[in-house]
Amino acid sequence: MEMTCTRCHQPVPAESCYCAACGLPQLVYSAEAGSVPTPAERWSETVRDAASIDWKPGMRAVIALAVPAGLLSSGISPVSILGIFWMAGAALWAVTLYTRSQRPAWITMGAGARIGLVTGLIAGWLAFGASGAGLFVTRVMLHQGGRIDSEWREFVEKDQQLSQQWLSQMSVPTDAAQLNAQKSWMLSPEGHAGFQTMGLLWDCGLLVLFAVAGGALGARMLARRRRPEV
Repeated sequence: MEMTCTRCHQPVPAESCYCAACGLPQLVYSAEAGSVPTPAERWSETVRDAASIDWKPGMRAVIALAVPAGLLSSGISPVSILGIFWMAGAALWAVTLYTRSQRPAWITMGAGARIGLVTGLIAGWLAFGASGAGLFVTRVMLHQGGRIDSEWREFVEKDQQLSQQWLSQMSVPTDAAQLNAQKSWMLSPEGHAGFQTMGLLWDCGLLVLFAVAGGALGARMLARRRRPEV
C-alpha cells in the first residue's frame, strides 16, 4: 500500500517513514484489522474517581493505624499527652497506605478527611474504652480509690477558689449557697463520674478533629506530589 506525501505529493511506500523525494516525515499506520487498539483495550484498567473511597482496602489501612493510635492516646499510656499527634499521624499514614494501591495514587482532601474521620472515631472510642477500663482497674482492683478521690477533692477546691476570685474581680455578686451546692455535687460519686466521662468525651472529640485534619493534610500532600494518571 502506497501513500502520497503531503508536501510534494510523491508516492511514499507504506513501510517508509520519510518521503524519498523531499524527506518529510510521514505519519504511517496500518488499516489492517486488529492493528489499531480499541478503546476497551487501551482502557482495560479502570481509573478510580479520586473523590471516592474503596472502603475494603481503606478499612484495612484505617484499622492498622487506628488501634495503636487509640492505645497511645488513652489514659493508660505514658505518652497520652501527645495524643493529638498520634491521631493526626495515624490518619495521615492511613491515607498514604490506602492510596499506594489505588489508581490514580492520590485522593481529594474531602476523601482524605473522611478516612481521617473514620480513623479518629475508631481510635477515639478505643482510647475512651481503654481509659475507662484503666480507671476501673485502678480504683477497684488496685484499691486506689482513696487517692483518686483525694486528687479530685483538691481539684474541686482549687476550682472553687479560682471561681470566687474571678467573680470578685468581675464585681459579680457571689451566691455562697449556690457555690456550696455546686461543690457538693462535684464531690458526689455521680458528679465525679459525670465530670470524668465528659472530660474523656471532650478529649476524644478533640482527637477526632485532629485525625480529620491529618487525613486532609495527607491527601493534600499526595495530590501535590502526584498527578492524575491518564
